[in-house]
Amino acid sequence: MRITKVEALPIDRYLFVQVHTDAGITGLGESGTWGHLEASQAAIEKFAHYLAGQDPGLIEHHWNVMYRSGHFRGAAIMGAISAIDIALWDIKGKALGVPVYELLGGKVRHKARVYYHVFGSTTEQLVEGCVDAKRRGFTAVGHLTPFLDEGRGVPFFKTHAGKIRDAIDTVRQYREAVGNEVDLCIEIHRRLTPSEAVVLARGIEPYHPMFYEDPILPDNFDAMGLVAQQIHIPIATGERLHTIYEFQMLLARGAVQYVRPDVCLAGGITGTKKIAALAEAYHVGVVPHNPLSPVSTAACIQIAACIPNFAIQEYPKGEDQPPKSEIVKTAVRCEEGFLIIPDAPGIGIELAPDAREKYPPKPRPIGTRLHVDGSVVDQ
Repeated sequence: MRITKVEALPIDRYLFVQVHTDAGITGLGESGTWGHLEASQAAIEKFAHYLAGQDPGLIEHHWNVMYRSGHFRGAAIMGAISAIDIALWDIKGKALGVPVYELLGGKVRHKARVYYHVFGSTTEQLVEGCVDAKRRGFTAVGHLTPFLDEGRGVPFFKTHAGKIRDAIDTVRQYREAVGNEVDLCIEIHRRLTPSEAVVLARGIEPYHPMFYEDPILPDNFDAMGLVAQQIHIPIATGERLHTIYEFQMLLARGAVQYVRPDVCLAGGITGTKKIAALAEAYHVGVVPHNPLSPVSTAACIQIAACIPNFAIQEYPKGEDQPPKSEIVKTAVRCEEGFLIIPDAPGIGIELAPDAREKYPPKPRPIGTRLHVDGSVVDQ
């Protein structure tokens, strides 16, 4: 079997890849470089020249060629490698008639617990979202910010005391609304300094969040380690990291209790499985990052099925609603707060035949939130 074509497919706000073979088997993958999909598409198209005529089964070899041949790396390139890697695993699973997880050691669980996305521009909306998720059978909620989901066009200003006290009180309201039957995955979106992150973590500790996600920018592993040493709630981070080497540095500093590799960014199924093994050696859980399409969810579930240190899966709000469900033929099934591990060959999912025509590309504009003084605010 040989690769005949590698096709980049920008659809709606996502970027997919299809790898075609002369055996009539097509593999599907997705790039997670959602802020710069155009750059990732260019990298996919460049890798396509190398992959044409190659044996699709040599996944590890192709991964190393793509990663090591160009000398320069980064998110756009790693998103391209990840998408192609997922597609190659999809081909191998389909060729052998088994799900990808069967090729990675087999299942250690038959369903994967998820946390549901909750959004809102007011505390009342976010609290109601938590209550609604509980009503629908979910046992964890995430994308749950104590700072609200205010628009990026709204200039930001709060005093330190106002920002911290309001955030602590918001988390209190989340906990009181759902009791102890629902875990809270608190999302900070990298908008605090290390000192602010320590103060807020100590303030929300009584409400027992499952994890404290991305309290500070991810660029300095020492700074994340410093925060971790001074607080008593678990940190979850890693969605912006690309390689096993970055995750190793994070783990070695004791800076993370839940790693968050994005299977569509951190090297695909090949890279994510290695990151999970690194984390296992540190008794650290894995919470795959997943803000993308049902294709990303399907790839994540292959990892969740076969690693012993899987903790919980991010499940984007609207996964089971249009337009996401219309992009694919059949999405992974969710029942009572768990995704059911599928038994279909490969990653178990296919694009809908009319997805490309129905949902043209939606480029992401450049823009960020500003402080009232004109400086950039991370959100």
